[in-house]
Amino acid sequence: MPVETFLHALTSYFVIIDPLGAAIIFYALTDGKGRSYSRTMAVKSIAVSTCIILTFGFFGEVILTRLGISIEALRVAGGLLLFYTAFHMITGTDSHQQSGSIQGLTDISVYPMSIPLLSGPGCLTLTILLFSGATGTAELVAVVGAALIINTVTLISFLFAGTVMRCIGGTGDDIIKRLFGVLLAALAIQFIADGIRQLAAM
Repeated sequence: MPVETFLHALTSYFVIIDPLGAAIIFYALTDGKGRSYSRTMAVKSIAVSTCIILTFGFFGEVILTRLGISIEALRVAGGLLLFYTAFHMITGTDSHQQSGSIQGLTDISVYPMSIPLLSGPGCLTLTILLFSGATGTAELVAVVGAALIINTVTLISFLFAGTVMRCIGGTGDDIIKRLFGVLLAALAIQFIADGIRQLAAM
């Protein structure tokens, strides 16, 4: 397994999915509804988001080809989208404030946990870019492995969301979110630069 590809994919997924931040939102939506409900929603959320990510990973480029969209153009557009996400992470646009309006949902596994939190536009764009950049079977396995590992970490953080919340608290989450936002912004700029370079070479 190519270590560099694996670490790049692992870091990218960890930043864009943000298991700790997602766990805090999950805790806010499931608090007081019982451990059985929380476990069910945790497993369903991860199962749905994993299926979506892998589907886009394996078939996303085919869909783009049918639509006449080049991967280079997607790199630029995806970089802009990721930068937009990073900007809101850094400037403190608080997705926790949205949780109050969806607190009454019975099943939160698809919305809002899977879409848009875990496998939203930014994650799906990143997925297509990572899968399209895998030049061989070993690199493809590395990317898939990274996605599965991060989803597993996210599941564990959901199952222990109460403990996570007590450990890092709101201040800790804000610090982590802004730090990851800076890293994601740098990743976005790299995608944009690579896309422009490849478009110029065509």
